[in-house]
Amino acid sequence: MAEQNNRKQPRRPREPKEFEDVVVSINRVSKTVKGGRRMRFSALVVVGDKKGRVGFGMGKAAEVPDAIKKATEAANKSVIRVQLVEDNRTVPHMAKGIHGASTVMLKPAAPGTGVIAGGAVRSILELAGISDVLSKVIGSRTAVNVVRATFDALESMRTVNQVAKNRDLKVKEVR
Repeated sequence: MAEQNNRKQPRRPREPKEFEDVVVSINRVSKTVKGGRRMRFSALVVVGDKKGRVGFGMGKAAEVPDAIKKATEAANKSVIRVQLVEDNRTVPHMAKGIHGASTVMLKPAAPGTGVIAGGAVRSILELAGISDVLSKVIGSRTAVNVVRATFDALESMRTVNQVAKNRDLKVKEVR
């Protein structure tokens, strides 16, 4: 009887995660209080399924893993659908996103170009499933503002079919 209790139970297989996540930045922040400085960590996380859905979130905690966990939970709640064209390869048109002092420009690219982007913009575009795009960050390169500006640009994207439907036109009439 005692032998059966000592055996380890087989571990249940983990269910696959719906989204992949990337930690974009971790900052140490401090608050000065009467007794000295109170240190905390702020994390910025981007999540995506590489099929056109992507989100971001921020979390703050006393320890780095807790901040990342909070940011991931926030990112999962803020997921948006990105409009993609040409078999989910690129963005439909050029777009500019602005947040604070950061401006992000996204431009469709020819097949085989790859993701021409740096830092936070690259993480977002790859997790969205975009494989060919050109981008440029103008102004401030603060990670949080760049991420928000990128999302602003992605949310402003419209396909030809959406524009035609909004204007009550046929696709060929849109130009």
